[in-house]
Amino acid sequence: MLVDSHCHLEYDGLVDDQAGVLDRAREAGVGAFLNISTKRAEWGRVVGTARATNDVYASVGIHPHHADQHLDLERDELFEATCDPKVIGIGETGLDYYYDHSDRAAQQRLFRLHIDVARETQLPVIIHTRDAEDDTIAILREEMGKGAFPALIHCFTASAEFGKRVLELGLSISISGIVTFKNARELQEVAKTIPRDRLLVETDSPFLAPVPHRGKSCEPGYVRDTAAFIADLRGETLDELAGYTTRNFFSLFSKAAA
Repeated sequence: MLVDSHCHLEYDGLVDDQAGVLDRAREAGVGAFLNISTKRAEWGRVVGTARATNDVYASVGIHPHHADQHLDLERDELFEATCDPKVIGIGETGLDYYYDHSDRAAQQRLFRLHIDVARETQLPVIIHTRDAEDDTIAILREEMGKGAFPALIHCFTASAEFGKRVLELGLSISISGIVTFKNARELQEVAKTIPRDRLLVETDSPFLAPVPHRGKSCEPGYVRDTAAFIADLRGETLDELAGYTTRNFFSLFSKAAA
């Protein structure tokens, strides 16, 4: 069994054939899905899909791209949204200085707000970070000093040094289909070294389809191709990697296991 720890089932490319997408993934051996939200307007649909589907779970949060449109978001509103039984994670949130679609101070405020709710609920924070390694680490270290919280760097594409630093803070790392790309040599080296108990796999579908599906809309079932590629990098069988990444998912997202 595999888990797609990060997919966007409400996005174009998946939502029009959501039932078929999920069935194809199940046929590929995917037994659980984490449906990720990126803005408040999505929360109802994301959670609704999870409520209606036994093997789908949900997150609630604000992507850094949308921080400027959520300046009014308060901690209590996010906290209340986490109380649904199928909501097992908070995010995706974080910092994106590559596109800078939102003011950096607004991104940082919302990132800290998500962490604050994670600290109280002990639901993992799902972190997006791009071209913002120093500020991401600084915020994580400062917030960890206020009290521990579970967290995951999703779709890891950062430097090996950043990976080392987040692992030292106790975070987990999720790898997407980017690892299969020819120009992803540094990421491939990082993927070889992540401890077994900290590694997850994802698609980030409908984006980032792995080889051999490049150019297509990505589906959760393609997590099998990513997992097989990583297993080969690490000198493991697909069954081995599937086993421990699935255990890691349910250990980190313990509300799903419960």
